[in-house]
Amino acid sequence: MVPLRIIRGDATSPQAKGPKVIAHICNDLGGWGKGFVLAISRRWPEPERAYRQWHRERSGNDFGLGATQLVQVRPDTWVANMVAQRGIRSGSNGPPIRYDAVERCLRTVAEHATRLTATVHMPRIGCGLAGGRWDRIEPLVTAALCDHSIATTVYDQ
Repeated sequence: MVPLRIIRGDATSPQAKGPKVIAHICNDLGGWGKGFVLAISRRWPEPERAYRQWHRERSGNDFGLGATQLVQVRPDTWVANMVAQRGIRSGSNGPPIRYDAVERCLRTVAEHATRLTATVHMPRIGCGLAGGRWDRIEPLVTAALCDHSIATTVYDQ
């Protein structure tokens, strides 16, 4: 077990040596245009392109809540597109975050990080546009990653 590290900084510029996975949450509508995804797209075009293609071809793949797509953006860096948001926030539908999907996605990220011997980096996933609460998400991050000795850093801007 390793403690969850929370620091000030930019999750698209991970503060670590060696292999790194940057995890973030996407919606299940194929929309990419607000929130943390904009910071990812400013740095690398591949995650958005891969996500949009994954969504477009969803009838023949695993795209949907709880699915994770790993996209390599540098020789030692991958972005994990985690589908854990049902639609987008609108009216009184409640927050679009789906905690069970977050949990499934994080387990998949843990498998990838273990295989790659990578550290994991993320903003406070699910707490922006997805409307999630960090007091519900942090235990999921800790259980899936930190409790399995995967060094994990959360970045606050």
